[in-house]
Amino acid sequence: MPDSVGKSLSPTGLPHVSYHRHADVTGGWLRAATFGAMDGLVSNTALIAGVGASASAQTVVLSGVAGLLAGAFSMALGEYTSVTTANEQVDSEVRVEQRSFRKNPTAEQAELVAMLQEMGMTPETAAKATEEIHRDENRAVNFHLVQELGVDPREKPSPWIAGGSSFVLFAIGAIIPLIPYLLGFESLWAGLACGGVGLLIAGGVAAKFTRKPVAIAGLRQLLFGAVAIAATYAVGILVGAVIT
Repeated sequence: MPDSVGKSLSPTGLPHVSYHRHADVTGGWLRAATFGAMDGLVSNTALIAGVGASASAQTVVLSGVAGLLAGAFSMALGEYTSVTTANEQVDSEVRVEQRSFRKNPTAEQAELVAMLQEMGMTPETAAKATEEIHRDENRAVNFHLVQELGVDPREKPSPWIAGGSSFVLFAIGAIIPLIPYLLGFESLWAGLACGGVGLLIAGGVAAKFTRKPVAIAGLRQLLFGAVAIAATYAVGILVGAVIT
């Protein structure tokens, strides 16, 4: 049975009916949010482990909050800049394709005929399809960009959503290992335990979108996080011993 029925625009600009669901593989806010949460969890749990190995609870909280704010702003700015730059590149390619379409439409048609033949169409069918697509400039430009570069200028991600989701999810991930301290339980191990549970959950949530086994994805994320946490904890002990 089909699991969903939805409508979207095809590369030609015509309605496209879909009878199955697809995950978002183009990036956008979901990728930014997922990486933001993972980064916040791993980096701040590791930071707390390193500082807490030889410092007071007050210092751990101060370091954790500072790491949360610095990391969240850094993630948001980086993601906003990355998405904005990618969108500007797409806009630039749109202008290139538009100029080529207007200056030498015959060459563009020949190029598309060749591409469609490579996809398995007969020369006659490819020529007819190209003629129909090229009746509308915007449709033709969009189709060429999808086929040549794999990008659709109508589906550019929002840099504001990507940056904002990165900020919020990083902050949520980063605050998890601080929860015991904020509740009055000044225990490094409680903070690390919260961070570990958070990593398991984050890995499991990400697996829902990638359709991977939840348990495996959660344990994998926990393992990677544990390596970073153990390394910073060891450094914290060594540095603390040297200082004292």
